[in-house]
Amino acid sequence: MTVGRIAQIAVLARDVAVSVAFYRDVLGLKPLFTVNERLAFMDCGGVRLMFSPPEIAELDHPASILYFTVGDLDGAHQALAARGVPCEQSPQLVARMPDHELWIAEYRDPARNIFALMCEKRAARGA
Repeated sequence: MTVGRIAQIAVLARDVAVSVAFYRDVLGLKPLFTVNERLAFMDCGGVRLMFSPPEIAELDHPASILYFTVGDLDGAHQALAARGVPCEQSPQLVARMPDHELWIAEYRDPARNIFALMCEKRAARGA
């Protein structure tokens, strides 16, 4: 057996409309369709995000962390701060690679799920 790419990720949200507005208006994701106002689907670079309330009590907790890539982490961090998005971890260097540095910052969405922005910063020439 071999699995393919991730096609869909479920994001738990007690208030689906609030979560959709956040991911659309703050993060710029494209809405795809809704079903009975309890399910909403959005596109994230070809991966479908499904927003829905938890079906059972066992699932009523924040979801896995989603990591979104950005080209300018500092600019994105400032934009989210200006929009009042709660920051859990300011941008910080996570790893130095041979050809770049990996930087990550973490935030919370309206359902209290953590999401992160990550950026690969190329080393300056001569540094």
